[in-house]
Amino acid sequence: MILAMLLAHLVGDYILQWNQLAAWKSRALAGVTVHCIIVFIVTWLFAMPFQPVWYLVTFIGVMHYLIDAVQFLTKPKFSPLVRFSLDQLAHFIVIFIALGLGGYLDLSFVSNFVHGLFQNDQMMVYLVGYAFLTMPAWVVIKFAAYGLVNNSPPEFGDNNKYLGILERVLMATFVILGQFLLVPFVVAPRLAMEWQQINQSEKTAVYLAEWLVSIAAAVGIGVLLSLI
Repeated sequence: MILAMLLAHLVGDYILQWNQLAAWKSRALAGVTVHCIIVFIVTWLFAMPFQPVWYLVTFIGVMHYLIDAVQFLTKPKFSPLVRFSLDQLAHFIVIFIALGLGGYLDLSFVSNFVHGLFQNDQMMVYLVGYAFLTMPAWVVIKFAAYGLVNNSPPEFGDNNKYLGILERVLMATFVILGQFLLVPFVVAPRLAMEWQQINQSEKTAVYLAEWLVSIAAAVGIGVLLSLI
């Protein structure tokens, strides 16, 4: 049942959401409604072999509609990546709650896992380290680069914020695994692609400073975590 519900979500929310439907869904609530009816039907079909309680499938369908409708009506000011991630997280939480209510998933296992995770000091240190490499590191890098080069407050209008986060996470992970030689393969491609444009702007020095500070932060965190 667990795999069936996950497969139903993938089919209903992706495979059967063709381009025209996705475009209709983005401009009209009727499109959202049609999409959610499709998700409900697919969920019901995939659940039928397991003789589910009808209200569990209805719960998934109704919550899917509410999540998508709220997004359509409120138009949250998140980046597309963050909005997509939160949307999918919400849908999966609903599916797991429904599976738990139906007795198909032992939610106490999840609770015990989370409790054990936060009781593990080593794991908590890893979580703190990786959390720092996301938004906190981005802010610190901005202040460091602008302070060192221009002695001025930073400018935060950066379209590469999430790409930089991904780079730092990958670099730190490679360092933890002892694969230092893979670090250049993470940082070099973006520098190579953007160098011509950056080299012609007034922010070349700031860009290089951010790049170097970002590498130093990722490698430094990776080394510290590898010593634990």
